[in-house]
Amino acid sequence: MKSDISYKIPSEVSHVTKTLRNAGFEAYLVGGCVRDILQGIKPKDWDATTNATPEQIQALFENSFYENDYGTVGIVSEETDDETLKVVEVTPYRSEGAYTDKRHPDSVSFHGKLEDDLKRRDFTINAIAYDESKGHLTDIHGGLKDIKDKVIRTVGSPIERFSEDSLRVLRAVRLATDLGFTIEVETQNAVVEKARELKHISMERIRDEFTKMIMTKNPMIGIVMCHKLGLLKYIAPDIERGIDVEQNGDHIYTVWEHNLRALQHSADREWPLHVRLGALFHDVSKPETRRWSEEKNDWTFYGHDVVGGRVVKKVLEHLKYPKKIVDVVSALVRYHLFFSDIEKITLSAVRRIVKNVGPENVWDLMKVRACDRIGMGRPKEAPYRLRKYESMIEEAMRAPVSVGMLKIDGEKIMEVTRETPGPKLGFILHALLEEVLDDPERNKEEFLVKRTLELSKLPIDELKKLGEEGKEKKEEEEEKELAVIRKRHGVK
Repeated sequence: MKSDISYKIPSEVSHVTKTLRNAGFEAYLVGGCVRDILQGIKPKDWDATTNATPEQIQALFENSFYENDYGTVGIVSEETDDETLKVVEVTPYRSEGAYTDKRHPDSVSFHGKLEDDLKRRDFTINAIAYDESKGHLTDIHGGLKDIKDKVIRTVGSPIERFSEDSLRVLRAVRLATDLGFTIEVETQNAVVEKARELKHISMERIRDEFTKMIMTKNPMIGIVMCHKLGLLKYIAPDIERGIDVEQNGDHIYTVWEHNLRALQHSADREWPLHVRLGALFHDVSKPETRRWSEEKNDWTFYGHDVVGGRVVKKVLEHLKYPKKIVDVVSALVRYHLFFSDIEKITLSAVRRIVKNVGPENVWDLMKVRACDRIGMGRPKEAPYRLRKYESMIEEAMRAPVSVGMLKIDGEKIMEVTRETPGPKLGFILHALLEEVLDDPERNKEEFLVKRTLELSKLPIDELKKLGEEGKEKKEEEEEKELAVIRKRHGVK
């Protein structure tokens, strides 16, 4: 690989290093941005290093901030041709003390040389400095060769690097997955030896690396690597329960491989994080629900969707994912079996599934279903079947699937019944929704006002009972419809 760089550095970035040099300081681009431009990849972030102190850096840049103990100053770009480029991070050359918390140095000293700064970095491919004003690279740890050979190797002793910051064992796998590199043998052995140290790292940091890995082009490779190197048990051990778990005749892969292939399809289609997580975890609870059926002479997995919805909720909460991600992925896993047979699915059932997962998530449910199918080794959905599903969803979504979509609201109910705010209004609304779910044509203000007047005359206990009976009836009918689908297809 050539040691020169033809990549055009954005003016906002070169402005930062040029300003530092004009003030009499040294300044180099460093880290992942140099690694990326050496490979012809557009950097996601820009980092620089200098012999200026944080205070000296801030004195040169009006729009800057310094909110950490490690010397990194963020410099905000006011004008940029790249909307994704907002901040250039500048860190002084530094040497570090011990890492007693397995994550951060106990002390930091801003007295050193460029060589000292590069020596403290994690991997050789991230320890290359670039002076774009001279077109000169400083590579004292063999990073250029490792980039050429597509190898992840620590700077110096891997045991020492991983002892300093235990998150690096996971970062090694994430980088290898993202870049399509392999991990050098000594570094790989150190990952295995230090894997247990991940328990000292906050789940938020683990989640961030895990998410980056899931969002790469080849997340299946990353998950397999995490398992082989002993990391997955500290991230999401429930996934490993599917290893060697055989399935029924519809599947040619074990639960483990099926889930990974489903995940990979979601990445191949460049679908968002929540769909990828839904694909990875959609069959997470097949192991504990697997039963041998003498009648079918095969394995069954009744209820794995319901159990899986609960399991993935706990997994994602443990990983500290935002509540919105937790709720959406849990719903996708819980209802992933729904779209299986166009001959058995009724519009009433489709309307209820839209209500359960939310109109905004129903198309993502279809994506998880597609991942499930591809993960079985089957070809893509037949055109007619896809069109049928889509037409049913579109028709169902024209019907109300929540109280908020009724052609009447609490204010209107109070107007026509002279009721005051209270639980009774909610009971009336839910009773109306149950009727409309069965027959969307009833979602007209004239009908709903008339029915509201009838319902309002009922005692509140009777009205409440009516709503509860309606809810039980809805759930019972939905379960019957889903049971037919599961029986026909062996709980797919």
